[in-house]
Amino acid sequence: MNPDTRPLAQFAHAPLLLLVIAYLMMQPLSTDLYLASLPSLATTFNVPTSTVQLTLSVFVIGFGFAQLIVGPLSDRYGRRPVLLWGLAIYALGSALCTFAPSIQLLIAARVLQAIGCCCAIMNSRAIVRDAYDPEHSVKVITRASTWLALAPLLGPILGSYLQVTFGWRAAFVVHTLLSTTLLVLTFLRLPETNLHKNPDATNLAGLSANFRLVLGAREFWAYALPGALSYGALFAFISGASTVLIRVLQVPTEYFGYCFAFGVSGYLCGTLVCRRLLARIGTPATFRVGSTMSLAAGALFLAAVLAGLAHWSIVVIAMSLTMGAHGINYPVSQAGAVNPFPRQAGTAAGLAGALSMLVAFIVGTIVGASYNGTLTPLAVLAGALGLSIFVAARMFVPMQTAT
Repeated sequence: MNPDTRPLAQFAHAPLLLLVIAYLMMQPLSTDLYLASLPSLATTFNVPTSTVQLTLSVFVIGFGFAQLIVGPLSDRYGRRPVLLWGLAIYALGSALCTFAPSIQLLIAARVLQAIGCCCAIMNSRAIVRDAYDPEHSVKVITRASTWLALAPLLGPILGSYLQVTFGWRAAFVVHTLLSTTLLVLTFLRLPETNLHKNPDATNLAGLSANFRLVLGAREFWAYALPGALSYGALFAFISGASTVLIRVLQVPTEYFGYCFAFGVSGYLCGTLVCRRLLARIGTPATFRVGSTMSLAAGALFLAAVLAGLAHWSIVVIAMSLTMGAHGINYPVSQAGAVNPFPRQAGTAAGLAGALSMLVAFIVGTIVGASYNGTLTPLAVLAGALGLSIFVAARMFVPMQTAT
């Protein structure tokens, strides 16, 4: 590990970066691993596309609301116990998904997965804030994000072959095995990083005070809002790509994973670019670059579709550009929204995550409801989100650091 991204001395012997990467991977694997199965789910359970989209939408809304609870719980009781309980809940939810006899039970089990995944993602951000100096935490998040790209890069490819070979339940078997393994590793290797537990974090008065502090800070909105919209743009392709590519453009299911992986390669490149930009031009300028790229990605996709271009490569290129922009926006927004709040790191991470999931829920709902057998609804949504990200990144200018 580079000297400028070493954990603080008391955590130097813990594999924190590896565990943080593993926790962060749970979110893309929770969605991307079964994307190729979405059209099959509609056929298997004889339900419309909008109903199948609920398996994604309820996941993100459950994830978002859970962060409002998980964040304060981790501030009060510590990161380790909340993580252990969360991973156990995720494993249970995954097992229920595997054996779900109906779409209704599958949707309900996805809520359990969302709660467990929330515990992992939210605490990974807070652990970085606990264990690393503030000026280095964004570099740690960026480094983790580079490795994180492997999950959405390889997940859809694996998921496509699992679907073709074993059917849709196989993806949830993998979820069960991975979460159980991570539960054991967390129990054995993760120390408690929250050395300043706040006994008032879950009290109504303390909770209200922390929420007011975070939500009232320009520093929070300067990073959390454009970051949430950037995730929304990413989620538009996560929720819509399989249906558009497989049903509209007739891409074979076994090839869908490669198309999606090519798009995700943009995210990997984006994180690498982010690391270089941070070193050369600093955080605010890097965020402006990422938001400008988001605008360009959405505008180009919309222009291509309105010009009558309907080919799988158009979708893949647009997805790659959008995810590349998110690879720049994500590390900056995640660290920037949490760094000003050393004693409310869990609450700040939870609120930022809840905002992202709320945007993703709205986006996923729009994708499912607007599907009409063409590329136009997805392109219009991508264009609108690109413009929103660009504007949001310039709406708030941080005035001072909260304490």
